Amino acid sequence: MAPAVFILFIAIYFCILLSVSYFTARKADAQAYFTGDKNSVWYLVAIGMISDSLSGVTFISVPGKVSVAQFSYLQTILGYVLGYVVIATVLLPLYYNRNLTSIYTYLQERFGPVTQKTGAVFFIISRLVGAAARLFLVAGVLQIFVFQHYGVPFELSVSVMIALMLVYTYRGGIKTLVWTDALQSMFLLLAVILTIVIITRDLGWNVGDLVSNITHSQYSKTFFWDWKQSNFFPKEFFGGMFIAVTMTGLDQNMMQKNLSCRSLYEAKKNIYSFSIMQMVVNVFFLSLGILLYEYVIAKGITIPTDPVTGRVLTDNLFPMLALNSLGGFAAIVFIVGLTAATFSSADSVLTTLTTSFYIDILGLDVEKMDSKGKRTKNIIHVSFAVLLLLTILLFKAYNNSAIIDSVLFLATITYGPMLGLFAFGILSKRRTWDGGSILVCLAAPLICFILSKNSMEWFNNYKFGNELLIVNGLITYIGLYIFSKKAKPALLQ
Repeated sequence: MAPAVFILFIAIYFCILLSVSYFTARKADAQAYFTGDKNSVWYLVAIGMISDSLSGVTFISVPGKVSVAQFSYLQTILGYVLGYVVIATVLLPLYYNRNLTSIYTYLQERFGPVTQKTGAVFFIISRLVGAAARLFLVAGVLQIFVFQHYGVPFELSVSVMIALMLVYTYRGGIKTLVWTDALQSMFLLLAVILTIVIITRDLGWNVGDLVSNITHSQYSKTFFWDWKQSNFFPKEFFGGMFIAVTMTGLDQNMMQKNLSCRSLYEAKKNIYSFSIMQMVVNVFFLSLGILLYEYVIAKGITIPTDPVTGRVLTDNLFPMLALNSLGGFAAIVFIVGLTAATFSSADSVLTTLTTSFYIDILGLDVEKMDSKGKRTKNIIHVSFAVLLLLTILLFKAYNNSAIIDSVLFLATITYGPMLGLFAFGILSKRRTWDGGSILVCLAAPLICFILSKNSMEWFNNYKFGNELLIVNGLITYIGLYIFSKKAKPALLQ
């Protein structure tokens, strides 16, 4: 299929998003940008969180890695469900009772402004780097299969993508994102389901054959019990639980739309509904992975490998089949699904980074925003779009997979200090030294980075998995305790 067709569908896709943005942002004010006027429909928020929690990398990687990891990822997803219960019963009441717009305001109330800024900076760095890396990897796929055919340079294509995200989030903010993310989740789910249908029909299977071949596949093993390996069930399960707590419940990007619901009751319904949908969607992704490998076996297609190392390039399997082997309709479905997964996880970052910087770093009050404050908000929003672009171009300039993996890993483990900070604030009665939080939050990820790089040698071939997040949070908690003292009762009100 000609790349022009892909460009046409991507253009139509963005026209739909821009139309939604126009209608949702027409009467939007500053409060709508930050809080959605506290009037967001809970089930739209829940649906939108599906694509917000995934990314284009997940869209490609989860099915491709089935040959290596099998269904072990479900162990993590099961842990997510328990984590979402913690969010609904502990964190959401904490945020709603304090009427928070930025969740890191809690850190200021509990510890002080330095700790608030420390938490916000960790969030900003993690989300900016993570969003840039994911957008870089997926933009590379679109560049290879679509844009380079017309000689469009990578720098221009990714600049246009970010400019479009900027346009439809610039004014409406959260009020717009609740609707656009829900729409993009529907495109994402439709893409996965249609791809499964296409492959099933091409293989000549009926629904019974589909279920039977997936459940009896060599790749469908779900639970693993070797305690030294990273996929050991308790590691994956409890690690998944804390991943959900930190990367959803302690993440401004995921919580800001939750806090725009009409009430705490509706926000809880949103989280519980999302947990069920999250489980179902990931079962679809993993099942699609089995179908991809069954398809290449049935059709005698060679799985892509690295020409130097001979390593199977699992991330290339889904794009290769969708764009080269499954037909034109499947190719369009893949491009639309990939675009939806990518831009839903990236567009909200601009709004939530702006929110955190405006409230937590600059210390400005959203409820007292005047014309000067609105200009400041707009400047911050555009600045983060530029920073996102520059970070992506930096990844391209140093396109070394080892470097990118290390940067992403460091960005990921910065969530550990968030876990320690909030856990200490909620569970402890003690008052910690505000300035000490910086030292502790820098030391904990560094210690975990060293542990992860040397665990095989130091601990008899033990390999860290998701439990490293728990270790990170525990080190942070202990460090905060060292810098703490017993608080007066009035300070804990």
